[in-house]
Amino acid sequence: MPEESDYSVFVADEAAMVMLGQQIARATSGGEVIFLNGDLGMGKTTLSRGVLQGFGHQGSVKSPTYTLVEPYELGDLTVYHFDLYRLGDPEELEYLGIRDYFTEQSLCLIEWPERGEGVLPLADLLLTITVEQRGRRINLQAQTEKGRQLADKLKG
Repeated sequence: MPEESDYSVFVADEAAMVMLGQQIARATSGGEVIFLNGDLGMGKTTLSRGVLQGFGHQGSVKSPTYTLVEPYELGDLTVYHFDLYRLGDPEELEYLGIRDYFTEQSLCLIEWPERGEGVLPLADLLLTITVEQRGRRINLQAQTEKGRQLADKLKG
């Protein structure tokens, strides 16, 4: 049975995905870890772009497929956008100093989190993106109290 704070939302197009990302940005308070699950082309990077725009980022947002992480200093908060698609072994994250990224002054958006299993912390919010008709269905699952608070703000 799903938790009370678990729910899903339909996004019809790219603009709606960006808007959802902006809503996520407004609902965060810092220190959140958000996992973005979905096949290639589902809109994980588009959603991340919306989050970054929600914090005032004006530039382009590309998936950090080769660098693994791209930091965005946005006022008092740093958003770290991870793409672990090309990660060979979760242990490689230890060489990145992965634990240093997870602070109360950061928001970590992690694409392909299953590639870092065993090294990554528990996500506060797990987003799973799937195709539905011509749009996308995003299932939001809170996994911590902070994630429940975030999901509740998004629902409200």
